[in-house]
Amino acid sequence: MTAKHDPPAGLGDKALVVWTEISEGYDLRIDELRVLEDACREIDLIERLEADLQHAELIVTGSMGQPVASPLVQELRQHRGVLARLLGWLKLPDEEAPAAGGRSASARQAAMARWGRGA
Repeated sequence: MTAKHDPPAGLGDKALVVWTEISEGYDLRIDELRVLEDACREIDLIERLEADLQHAELIVTGSMGQPVASPLVQELRQHRGVLARLLGWLKLPDEEAPAAGGRSASARQAAMARWGRGA
């Protein structure tokens, strides 16, 4: 069983779930814990931006009087990209899902390893 790491102070509900699931489910190095904390902070920021966008106009007036997308839309897109990169840096294994034919990914990898050795 992996060691439990206390969550950083001030995480919101969704970020706290992500922190708990990942920190209790995987053995993370100190640098990975930092990346996880940054990802959780991004989750909180995304939640705040989404809440603000619910009460904002999607189309606003640009500097030349033209209709443009709300700056919140762009911010959300950017922060979602940052979150995806942070979580990707953790290189967590995919959860095993049955592949075609009912074989798991690990069984398929084991078979490929055997075949690659000529066994």
